[in-house]
Amino acid sequence: MTEPAAARPMLRCWFIGPVNLLAAAIARLPQRLLLAAGAALTWLLWPLLGKRRRYAKINIDLCFPELDAAARRRLLKANLRATVTGALELVRGWYAPPAALGRLVAQVDGLEHLRAARAAGHGVLLFGGHFPHSELCARLLGEALGERVSIVARSNNHPCIERLLDGARRRAFADVIGKKDVRGLLRTLSQGGIVAYSADQNFNYQHAFVPFFGIPAATLTATPDLARRGKAMVLPFWFHRDADGRYRLRIEPTWPGWPSGDPVTDAARYMAELETVVRQHPEQYLWVHRRFKTRPPGEGDVYRNR
Repeated sequence: MTEPAAARPMLRCWFIGPVNLLAAAIARLPQRLLLAAGAALTWLLWPLLGKRRRYAKINIDLCFPELDAAARRRLLKANLRATVTGALELVRGWYAPPAALGRLVAQVDGLEHLRAARAAGHGVLLFGGHFPHSELCARLLGEALGERVSIVARSNNHPCIERLLDGARRRAFADVIGKKDVRGLLRTLSQGGIVAYSADQNFNYQHAFVPFFGIPAATLTATPDLARRGKAMVLPFWFHRDADGRYRLRIEPTWPGWPSGDPVTDAARYMAELETVVRQHPEQYLWVHRRFKTRPPGEGDVYRNR
């Protein structure tokens, strides 16, 4: 007998329930155990991370020429460990109950900038970068503020995995906005929402080549216009994990003179500010991404034959 069409999608997604149960257990692990699990997983998965390991190595070699080979190898190992651990931090950010999150925060600075923007009737675009613990820190910020924030996330091509990820994110955030859903982003901002947003990955549209660690990087130039159209304030949002496993979050006031009216100048300022933050904890940036994939005319692929 042929199963009803309506039942087949549920059957294909049979793993969602067990994964949710496992994720809920992981999210409640003491931080010390979660970080140890991240280190163990890095060791176990090392042979399977060849492509991402290669991208990270190239990025680190390009961006830290002042380090000797041994120092760059140490940074690469630490970065892979932070990246794999980031998967567990995602799980914690999505599934942990609020009571399990408060003790993870060492400090939150700058909430007054966020509250002032809201009091003035503005939505807020929290402008940051791609770090393995970005979504966890967005959740921690929402807990500290007493109000959930929204995030921008790329959807997964597999319908069952997307259903799992979207459901998990909606446990933790006010809204989950698709990466290319400009209307959804503007709607949330114009309604006074708070959206965690990053534009530091490679863009092959609406971009300019501006320096990032001294290398021309294709960077989105549309952010000031998005904020203007959404009647939102842009507040830089930075964070890192301390050696003791706790997190420090910082919201800054809008950079003086930003936006300037020149999209290229504004994109360059963003990359310069991000670089300053990344240099403080370089192992915690998402170096496994091909940040320099799109090249200026006449420049070759930096990820080929290296």
